[in-house]
Amino acid sequence: MVSADDGARFVLGTVGEHPFVCVGVNPSTATPERLDATVTRVARRAAALGFDSWVMLNLYPQRSTDPAGLHERADAALVADNERAIADVLRRRPGALCAAWGTLIGSRPYLAGLARRVIAIADTAGCSWSALGNVTAAGHPRHPLYVRGDAPLVPFDARAYADQLP
Repeated sequence: MVSADDGARFVLGTVGEHPFVCVGVNPSTATPERLDATVTRVARRAAALGFDSWVMLNLYPQRSTDPAGLHERADAALVADNERAIADVLRRRPGALCAAWGTLIGSRPYLAGLARRVIAIADTAGCSWSALGNVTAAGHPRHPLYVRGDAPLVPFDARAYADQLP
């Protein structure tokens, strides 16, 4: 699901009964026909972990190949559309989510607040959280590109994480 001008993407994935649902920081160039490096890694991890499908969500939906290119201030309409899309996905398929935004959450000050909001949406839907391998030294869940391909899924205490965010 993308915006009319293709400047934002809200949901990308495949259809199945047991999806691997990842939450990144922002979408890049991936489309259903052409996956980018991050989404390729997510799709491979889903298969390796025994999931029959995958879904990629993001804290902020603006497409940018570099998080430094994100809006200086969050676009309220994009945030609202993104949160509705996330809530819709989780309402239809509640379960486990993989936190996968890495240290990129520090790219913009508003991303921490958006993480807290997405975590609250997931809590409302009754979801649990995991991360790929151990968290970073700063406590952030690792980005799929910056973790070994065989890193296990480990429990991630998203509420405690949200409480320590600035």
